[in-house]
Amino acid sequence: MRSVALLCGLALVVTACSRTGTLSSADPDRPGSAAVRRVVGTDPGHVGAGTPLSPRPGDELAAFAAGCFWGVEDTFRQVPGVVATAVGYSGGTTNFPDYPSVCSHTTGHAETVLVEFDPKRVSYATLLNVFFKNHDPTTMNRQGPDVGDQYRSQIFSFSAEQEALAKQARAREASELKTPVVTRIEPMARFWKAEEYHQQYDEKTGTHSCPLPRGLPRQGT
Repeated sequence: MRSVALLCGLALVVTACSRTGTLSSADPDRPGSAAVRRVVGTDPGHVGAGTPLSPRPGDELAAFAAGCFWGVEDTFRQVPGVVATAVGYSGGTTNFPDYPSVCSHTTGHAETVLVEFDPKRVSYATLLNVFFKNHDPTTMNRQGPDVGDQYRSQIFSFSAEQEALAKQARAREASELKTPVVTRIEPMARFWKAEEYHQQYDEKTGTHSCPLPRGLPRQGT
């Protein structure tokens, strides 16, 4: 198992885009240069190991799988209106999964980012747009050189309204790309928080592995 985890972790390091930045509280809602980082919470929905999720009053939850969860979390933490994120495992059948077991492709879980957001500041539709514009939704169980079911493209919905919006966004993306989109859409079940060293990995290391998020509304629109 340790060798599986090492290989899986190595693949993530190799695919990082090597863009550095620093954390800053200055102008936290302006997704400007890489040197300006938003200050975002780390406890979405009072997250635990498969425990019930409950957003804070006025907030809502969303969850996305789009490849290596390090870069996906880093992307969503830069979206104005996102108030907290965590990475973990969801969509599978194994209880209390850990990183080595997920890398063994036997759990059915995807590397998933749980997002708590303020709907008065950012819409779920905008989060869907960020999701689709920041990964390749046309490759089955793969993002670049990262191959395996834990890297699949998937949206986990928390309500019938979210499910409907996700399906609309998927159809729109397929139309724009003019190719089939393989993104799965399923109701959110249990979310198992990943090991602490995976949480906010890019911020901890100072190596931000993905560009500033695409798909956000232009300022003033």
